[in-house]
Amino acid sequence: MEINKIVVNDKDPDKKINVAAYCRVSTDNTDQLESLDAQRSHYESFIRLHSDWKYAGTYYDSGVTGTKADIRDGLQNMISDCHAGKIGLILIKSVSRLARNTVDCLNIIRDLKNIGVSVYFEKENINTSRMDGELMLTLLSSMAEEESASISQNVKWSVKNNFRNNSFKQVYMPYGYKKDTDGNMIVDSEKAEIVRQIFYACISGQSTHSIANMLNQINIPTSRNVKWSSTSVRGIIGNERYTGDAVFQKTYTDSRFKRHRNKGEVDQYFAQNHHEAIVSHDTFEKANAVIAQRASEKGILTGNEKYHTRYAFSGKIICGECGDKFKRRIHDKGSEIAWTCATHIEDKNKCSIKYVRDDEIKAAFVTMLNKLIFSRKVLLLPYLHELKDSNPNNKVMDELKNNLAQNNSKYDILRNLRAKNIIDDVVYRQEMNFLNKNSAEIREEISRLGYTEISERISQTEKLLKLNEIQDEFNEQYFNDFTDRIIIFKRNEFGFQLRCGLTLKEVQK
Repeated sequence: MEINKIVVNDKDPDKKINVAAYCRVSTDNTDQLESLDAQRSHYESFIRLHSDWKYAGTYYDSGVTGTKADIRDGLQNMISDCHAGKIGLILIKSVSRLARNTVDCLNIIRDLKNIGVSVYFEKENINTSRMDGELMLTLLSSMAEEESASISQNVKWSVKNNFRNNSFKQVYMPYGYKKDTDGNMIVDSEKAEIVRQIFYACISGQSTHSIANMLNQINIPTSRNVKWSSTSVRGIIGNERYTGDAVFQKTYTDSRFKRHRNKGEVDQYFAQNHHEAIVSHDTFEKANAVIAQRASEKGILTGNEKYHTRYAFSGKIICGECGDKFKRRIHDKGSEIAWTCATHIEDKNKCSIKYVRDDEIKAAFVTMLNKLIFSRKVLLLPYLHELKDSNPNNKVMDELKNNLAQNNSKYDILRNLRAKNIIDDVVYRQEMNFLNKNSAEIREEISRLGYTEISERISQTEKLLKLNEIQDEFNEQYFNDFTDRIIIFKRNEFGFQLRCGLTLKEVQK
């Protein structure tokens, strides 16, 4: 490397200049990382050859884009050390290694010049301490930006072409899938079973919150080995890839390299039967119908999943006189929260029901739920038997569930036999594949027979029967899980319509 003369602002000619190097490679593959190591070794040796230079370290980034400076930790750490007075000169291989964005490049250079730090670009022989440095830098960084945009366009064209030809290979595998030796998506049998359980639990009436809790309680790890959450469960239920289909380009990157959800701005590509399915389209649609219904009840906007109504009772309180919905209001200068019939707000003569305080409704729900818990064996148990007797599919369902339980026992036996080398891998895989297929068919049939109004009521009643602790305060989760709506008959008389099919009246004194 040949450097003509590098001028660094330093008042003391005898003081050594703190010199650092910055390196970057754009990918994490082995060849590029080896190149990074070579660059680091080169600059460290070169700096130490100069008697008036003091080695101040090598800063580097790998596997990150050169289009945005603010996402590179190595670069940002180096700039921070410059401001701290630890660096006087920076050596960089080329302009494109610093930034392919002209604005970012010039902003960095100008910031460093203001604090007396110079930058030398080896390839272009540009020294930012000279007067002509910034002009050349502007031209070259603009060229680098055009190069980056061109590369980006070529990559995007290649990806789109693969979309069209149905030859695109997934980089990240959804939970329940893995890659074969050719990079294709194949089913991970153990994780796929968890995926099926999530779908069937949702269809049977469990909330995403309760499903997440169940998975965490039995120590089922996620792909990233973090705890399950409502969001991660909904992400699985809403992913069409579990049906064997694939939608590509759900998101896109804009000209400023920011990622956005694709709402029609760019083309999307649909690949039917792209890979092996874990659940059927029917199961997928049923589960998502349940999610959509609950989102509607809670006031969640589809797409961004943000609440346009943030309160437990929103959209669920119905006037017993006119049938209109109640709206949330603030009374007494913010000290009292109340709910008022929308018709009454517009015209008091059309509906006489006055406002109801929020805390009174919550207290009534707590009282109603405690009465139900206390008398569950007297009220809920006979009701459950009645529901089961009225379900024409109940006997068939019991038989199917029994067959599924037997399959689960067979799974354990097979694993034990394989662990003890009593059976070989071929036999083990054959038997496991047969059991997986059989279990999937049984669950499909359970899903088909079970997703009825009666079965939903049975499921909800069974959940209520499991509650055995008297409640001290209002539990929003219990309210959302068990209640369809509230009917206001009078200001102190409320009817709670439960998901199990019962309507229980509570009068506040």
